Amino acid sequence: MKTKLLYSMLLGLSLTWSGAQNRTTVSATDSEISDNLDLRAVASIFGEARDLEDFERRLNNSENPISNLDLNLDNQVDYLRVVESIEGNQHIIVVQAVLGHDQFQDVATVEVEKDTRNRRVQVQVVGDTFLYGTNYIYEPVYVGTPVIYNYFWQPYYQPYCSAWYWGYYPNYYYAWHPFPIFRYRHHIGLCINFGFQYNYVNFRRCHWGYSHYFGRRGNFIERHHPQRGFAYRNQGIVNRYELDQTRTVRNVAYPDTRGSLAGTRDNQTATRPETGSVRGN
Repeated sequence: MKTKLLYSMLLGLSLTWSGAQNRTTVSATDSEISDNLDLRAVASIFGEARDLEDFERRLNNSENPISNLDLNLDNQVDYLRVVESIEGNQHIIVVQAVLGHDQFQDVATVEVEKDTRNRRVQVQVVGDTFLYGTNYIYEPVYVGTPVIYNYFWQPYYQPYCSAWYWGYYPNYYYAWHPFPIFRYRHHIGLCINFGFQYNYVNFRRCHWGYSHYFGRRGNFIERHHPQRGFAYRNQGIVNRYELDQTRTVRNVAYPDTRGSLAGTRDNQTATRPETGSVRGN
């Protein structure tokens, strides 16, 4: 009788531990960096923005967060600034994470080119190779002509450069803690305008313009923590698109608890400082 009782207890403990293992596997936090910024959402708000200043504001909207990136690991989502480089008729619009004093990391580029023959505008949102692997690119197809196009080819147009930097942010902005990745996946689906189309491609149209910009890119994390790059994180896999083909992601609805995720990063000014030059450390 004692032997049977002992066997039952051991069997129960084994099943409980096995069940705990399964629960841990399902609910574990995903450490893949590229999961924390959906480029379709970036393409979506670009098509809805009035201009690049409005685009930057939407990237950092704490009421409807687009980004969940915390590249400097301070438990606060990084502020994303926007800087622009114009090369011929190509506009390279760079989204950079602000990580510290004079510390920036390129996250993605929105690359805009106008065909001078038929005046058609082509847009691609390209993930930075360090975060997303090579040639991770979405081409959005917008319904109607986005208002933001009206500004790019005006006479005397000046490239946009964010006025904000570490410790100095606009008055609408406050930092928040990163979402658990499963909640971010659910949330970001609500931020993407599915009235638009997002076609994945693996070739870059503005390769000439980006090549001219490349020497000025922000690469702080890439230089100081190369082991965090996509190629190190996912050996044998080309980019985020290929990675998605190898795994299954479940989207589950969770309650909104954003109020409890508010961060504490200092915002030392609510007034706009003078626009600085593009810096890419």
